[in-house]
Amino acid sequence: MKAMILAAGRGERMRPLTDQTPKPLLQVGGKALIEYHLDNIRQAGIDKVVINHAWLGEQIETALGDGRRYGLSIEYSREGVALETAGGIQRALPLLGKAPFIAINGDIWTDYCLASLPAEPTGMAHLVMVNNPPQHPKGDFMLQSGTLLADGPACLTFSGIGLYRPELFAGLAPGKSPLAPLLRAAMARGEVSGEHYPGRWFDIGTPERLRELDQLLARQASDG
Repeated sequence: MKAMILAAGRGERMRPLTDQTPKPLLQVGGKALIEYHLDNIRQAGIDKVVINHAWLGEQIETALGDGRRYGLSIEYSREGVALETAGGIQRALPLLGKAPFIAINGDIWTDYCLASLPAEPTGMAHLVMVNNPPQHPKGDFMLQSGTLLADGPACLTFSGIGLYRPELFAGLAPGKSPLAPLLRAAMARGEVSGEHYPGRWFDIGTPERLRELDQLLARQASDG
């Protein structure tokens, strides 16, 4: 299995922090956001990683290199212009191979252990869902007996962590493409499973949320 970190976004809401630094390289708790994902991936027993990038992507390559110092092998999918989530994954399919793979948003932080994911999805995808944060109170999808539905009450928020079969993206035309329509179509066919993770999860969408997480990690470090 390989893992993909989605790191191509511009980070408009994080400006001016992202004017000179790509969002995945912003520092929190003493290291870059993306490094927490690399640690999690390695601890899950995965050693091959694909990272897509667009805005200031050369900085990501310079910072992480070939991944050797993280105990990983990193390849890069260079987009130039960000292709959104599904478009970025579709472009990276030649690097990801034919087996199911993990994809994780580069601008989140969580203590969810990637080793908890199933070996492969029962259908086309398996998503990790979290409690709705204040900035997204209505959530995304409904989780019912391990199956995700596009509509319904008691919605949860998609964490940005998913396990996918390449076939979900194989018929997608090259170019910009969001993930949600693909997932909704697969849910209508009953092909998306899910799990609810009640632990810590942050969507680092604003400088305020970055500071909040940094303060949390600082308190955690001081408490030992």
